[in-house]
Amino acid sequence: MLISVKNLKKDFKDGDMVTHVLRDIDFDIPKGEFVSIMGPSGSGKSTLMHILGFLDKPSSGKYIFEGNDVSDLSDTELARMRNQKVGFVFQSFNLLNRMTVLENVMLPLVYSKAFKGDKEERAKEILDQMGLSHRLEYLPNNISGGEKQRVAIARALVNNPEVIFADEPTGNLDSKSGFQVMKILQDLNNQGNTIILVTHEKITAEYASRIITIKDGVITDDSSVIKRQIASENEELIK
Repeated sequence: MLISVKNLKKDFKDGDMVTHVLRDIDFDIPKGEFVSIMGPSGSGKSTLMHILGFLDKPSSGKYIFEGNDVSDLSDTELARMRNQKVGFVFQSFNLLNRMTVLENVMLPLVYSKAFKGDKEERAKEILDQMGLSHRLEYLPNNISGGEKQRVAIARALVNNPEVIFADEPTGNLDSKSGFQVMKILQDLNNQGNTIILVTHEKITAEYASRIITIKDGVITDDSSVIKRQIASENEELIK
């Protein structure tokens, strides 16, 4: 099992006030699955993603990743896991505007002690897969929103991560660009990549094969998608 979460809780404290953000979360995610975590704003879904992606720690409970309990890792160990094991795609792209497209995608490799190959060639290879070979020397401010998100996906993939986290990846895109992003994610999953998508939109969540629904920090449903949205060349994402 790639991910196992057992009785996971997350609280935030402000003086004597305690806010219970996640309560008794339990689920497993096998390698190669495409899972959506869906819920309204404030439901706790982004907090859960931050814990799963080694950006935060649970207050209690267990987070088992590749058979190892990672619940109490130090900040240094969490940073190493983030760099080696996961890739992130965010709604706001999080690209560095003073660096070219190629430099943005190479960045995770610069900080990787595990990668021993040619960093530039690896980045070019992934950008070619994203259809962006003609944008290598462009700055992010000079490309479209859809292209920015494809650069972000390339950056997430460059380290060969065990899991890709996509947090509202279509939120800042028009329908056509949003569909292209979802098609890329489905294609990556079909190639064996594990995808965890965070969204508040039901139709976007249905591009996954399974939806975990969260409300007020509690899982209210965890089920397979009966009528999955399948990306095709002649379709657009409807929001």
